[in-house]
Amino acid sequence: MPESNLFKWRHYQPDIILCCIRWYLSYPLSYRQVEELITERGLPVDHSTVFRWVQYYTPELDKRCRPYLYPTNDSWRVDETYIKVKGQWRYLYRAVDSAGNTLDFLLSAKRDARAAKRFFYKTLKATHNQQPRVVTVDKNPAYPKAIAELKAEQALPQSVELRPRRYLNNIVEQDHRFIKRLVNPGMGFGSFNTARRTIRGYEVMHMLKKGQVQGVARGAVEERVKFISQLFKVAA
Repeated sequence: MPESNLFKWRHYQPDIILCCIRWYLSYPLSYRQVEELITERGLPVDHSTVFRWVQYYTPELDKRCRPYLYPTNDSWRVDETYIKVKGQWRYLYRAVDSAGNTLDFLLSAKRDARAAKRFFYKTLKATHNQQPRVVTVDKNPAYPKAIAELKAEQALPQSVELRPRRYLNNIVEQDHRFIKRLVNPGMGFGSFNTARRTIRGYEVMHMLKKGQVQGVARGAVEERVKFISQLFKVAA
């Protein structure tokens, strides 16, 4: 997206827009709470406007952060968690490496071998990931089938080890907690596309907090703010 068009026709300055997006994606806040926080600073912004900003700019934030991610290691921990969308439970596939760094994520309407296979393909394509040496999963029977098909298609080498050991997946199960903490204030999502876009933002901010991005140390708030401003060529 051309820089000249990114914030064109917006009624608020880019730094205000990015501030609202950061707050919503980083902390367990509802859109109305973000509205109140920014209004306290003398800038009356409706919560529906904040919603539109999050939906519009989050995919761009994800895309711009990706080239700066540190490489992950070859020990994958894969699991899925539940997200409520339009009153129904959907499945968020997530993977981290043995150090807890996020590999990738995928929201799916179903929890089956086809969905698991799509998730593995997406994770393999991510440029910050290397091909796995071992993939640790729980007892979900969809994973062995998906891995077998990927090996048959030569998307994965035959040497990749599949470990269905639940206790080894504690690291990714613990990592799910941040998603639950952020989703709960909004009591789920109104549509699948809204959920998919918002979760992209949650995951990117989580990677920034974990120190996965070059130039941003773990937990360094000021560095995080500066990095996002630089991504969008906005003065922090």
